[in-house]
Amino acid sequence: MGQFDYTVEALKKFDEAVAAVEARAKENGFSVLHVHDVKATLCAQGFDREPLKIIEICNAKSASQLLEKDVKISLMLPCPISVYVEKGRTYISALRPRVVADFYPGADIKAIAEEVGRAIVKIVDEAKKYQ
Repeated sequence: MGQFDYTVEALKKFDEAVAAVEARAKENGFSVLHVHDVKATLCAQGFDREPLKIIEICNAKSASQLLEKDVKISLMLPCPISVYVEKGRTYISALRPRVVADFYPGADIKAIAEEVGRAIVKIVDEAKKYQ
């Protein structure tokens, strides 16, 4: 199994990085389904942490193709991209879709996962520097 994530240090502040991921996802053919504010959720329960948001994105065509292969792949959808602060630095981190193929070897989804993976890396790289 290859590396599970693709992580880069953003060249911007946290909120700018979140907005950049959302914008770049949309510009690359993905819908933003939801943004989870993990810091706010944990703080509401008495657990403080540095900023962390998980942005769920989806490309409908790819998702449909994957689900036709094996509906249980829905357990790993939509594609999550995390933006977080650690030791004062902002990072953007995405799950590499090719690992989904490793979890479902009989589904024959490697080509779809690689295509989506290239798009995800592009979104992260563009968001890292997007103005």
